[in-house]
Amino acid sequence: MLKKQFLSMKADDDARIDWGIIFCVLVLAVIGMVSIYVAVKHDTSTASITRVMLSQAIWYTLGAIIVIFLMQFDAEQLWKVAPVAYGIGIFLLIMVLIFYSRSYAALTGAKSWFALGPFTFQPSEIMKPAFILMMGRVITQHNSEYYEHTMRTDWLLLGKMIAWLIPVAVLLKLQNDFGTMLVFFAIFGGMVIVSGLTWRIIAPVIAVATVLGSTAIFLVVYNRAILEKIGFKAYQFSRIDSWLDPSASTNGTSYQLWQSMKAIGSGQLLGKGFNVSKVYVPVRESDMIFSVIGENFGFIGSCLLIFVYLLLIFQMIQVIFDTKNEFYAYISTGVIMMILFHVFENIGMSIGLLPLTGIPLPFVSQGGSALLGNMMGIGFIMSMRYHYKSYMFSNQDESDFK
Repeated sequence: MLKKQFLSMKADDDARIDWGIIFCVLVLAVIGMVSIYVAVKHDTSTASITRVMLSQAIWYTLGAIIVIFLMQFDAEQLWKVAPVAYGIGIFLLIMVLIFYSRSYAALTGAKSWFALGPFTFQPSEIMKPAFILMMGRVITQHNSEYYEHTMRTDWLLLGKMIAWLIPVAVLLKLQNDFGTMLVFFAIFGGMVIVSGLTWRIIAPVIAVATVLGSTAIFLVVYNRAILEKIGFKAYQFSRIDSWLDPSASTNGTSYQLWQSMKAIGSGQLLGKGFNVSKVYVPVRESDMIFSVIGENFGFIGSCLLIFVYLLLIFQMIQVIFDTKNEFYAYISTGVIMMILFHVFENIGMSIGLLPLTGIPLPFVSQGGSALLGNMMGIGFIMSMRYHYKSYMFSNQDESDFK
């Protein structure tokens, strides 16, 4: 009898764990470790392969611990934690402006990293899941207060969301980290779309954003003086130049992008095989990791990688429909937008479709801060499934989370 009860409890616990998401993340982690090994093995620097691989394995382990920890938080606890996490994130973004790594700032032009010996930490990566939590709380709270959507209440909701976005955007502007700012805008945009706002507001906003983006590209080509006056830097112009015409300066500003495109193209359909690297690509172990995958495993391998990402996103969407919890739905949307934008931007810049921004490939690129931020997002999704049965027979609504 006791054995049957134990087996029943074990089966119940297994059902609460989303093994599909775990499988996708594990596959991406294996791809990441293999790709990082190839990148470091053929790197011209003196970096120790053992040290790099061990360091990355430690980051994956820490990420797994964070996922297990966050799984224990149910909806009410995440609701209460949201403003605290947002506040801590803002504090870290302020502190990094004072105690940023001078060497990294000189190298990258951004004041985004803390440095302690060989270890670096980018607080904006941890701010992403905190921002998602806070946006989910703001939207859920507003919709519970204003059940019927009108133009006035929708503008009020948009104003609230922008109010929580502005401090993050200002601090990232001061850090000179435009790439990370784009990620927050993508998260914000995705959550705006699913928040219930009328398309009479969303459509004009999208139109204005499209016009501003097109105008910015036009000014880059024909009149840069205006953009220089509002804070654009020379390296940002160089990145756009290399994007518009990668072949113009293959030994200068376009070198990294040109080499990445050559590496991916040389892989052809099936790739050159594991641990074969004939084309040198700078920083290929982190931002340009997709060039390693394209060269070693070709078009087929690259498509399989994209398929794993799509499968992961599908699993996340499935959690939304299964749990039917509004707060969870907004959190999941934010996490999906965060991962989707990272994938789209990283692969896009590696093949010359988008400008270089320094955005890593989720769960694959070398580095700890971005990996921990993504793992926090996975932890939020896993907690939804883990605590789902607790709410199946609950009469609580979103107002109980206040």
